[in-house]
Amino acid sequence: MSPKLNFLAKMQNTMCGGKLTPHHSEDTIPTVKYGGGSIMLWGCFSSAGTGKLVRIDGKMDGAKYRAILEENLLESAKDLRLGRRFTFQQDNDPKDKARATMEWFKTKHIHVLEWPSQSPDLNPIENLWQDLKTAVHKCCPSNLTELELFCKEEWARISVSRCARLVETYPKRLAAVIAAKGGSTKY
Repeated sequence: MSPKLNFLAKMQNTMCGGKLTPHHSEDTIPTVKYGGGSIMLWGCFSSAGTGKLVRIDGKMDGAKYRAILEENLLESAKDLRLGRRFTFQQDNDPKDKARATMEWFKTKHIHVLEWPSQSPDLNPIENLWQDLKTAVHKCCPSNLTELELFCKEEWARISVSRCARLVETYPKRLAAVIAAKGGSTKY
């Protein structure tokens, strides 16, 4: 049996000169069905490229989510040269919006972007998850260790230009969702 891939991510954004530009990741759970187990991943990106991609062991809850942020978010922002002035975009999942999580952001002086729940068209990392999912389908890893390693290698190979393009099209995504009155768009 081959493994299945689950993704969990957070989508960040940066405010530059009053213009909103996306920057890291958000909750999604696309899957690659091979049947033999699964892994859950947290990842982030900015216009400067991909940040960390880490495996999440066990059930995701608020405490685990905050630990992932503590261990990976600021380091990714540093590696991507975002500085301390970026805005974090995340889903409205209860663990993301929990009082303790929001307090963590406040303590770390990280601005969290308010955005509607159930808005995948506003989440550019969905495109990167699809790229990763497609690559995994071509590779067909035979076990979970191979799957994790392959995902991390492919994540690191995502080009800066691919990430930058997703950031650049964000204003168009917003306009399309507004024009569709919150309905589906081509994104």
